[in-house]
Amino acid sequence: MNLTTQKKLAAKILKVGVNRVWIDPDHLEEVSRAITRNSIKALINDGVIKAKPVNGISSYRAKKNAEQKKKGRRRGHGSIKGAKKARTPKKEAWMSTIRSLRVVLKDMRANDEIDRTTYRKLYNMAKGGAFRSKSYMKTYAKDHGMLKETGE
Repeated sequence: MNLTTQKKLAAKILKVGVNRVWIDPDHLEEVSRAITRNSIKALINDGVIKAKPVNGISSYRAKKNAEQKKKGRRRGHGSIKGAKKARTPKKEAWMSTIRSLRVVLKDMRANDEIDRTTYRKLYNMAKGGAFRSKSYMKTYAKDHGMLKETGE
């Protein structure tokens, strides 16, 4: 049976959209006979016609994706936005490199692996961009006989 008129009336009374109007399937005959606003209001009061609750937005997928990102997934080439230098700027890369090199140099000087002049020479070389990593700098110092001989 066609209940579009009743649904429209109920939607206006309940101040909801037509799709949110619920009619009890056991009382369809009764609803089809109701054609006035008052009769629809009476059915609403009786609980024959109700407004469905608002559908929320499920956060299931968002939580699942966040969990995967936490594990380190979803980081393939398709997810990369921005150039290499935009994601980690040249300056930041340089800062992290030079800081780690300077820490190693200070440790080497404190542990008497190198003397003051060697420290200054390596420091200035690092400042000039001669070393790309800590291991590279240590290898350079070893190969060029800059380390103090220990165990004598």
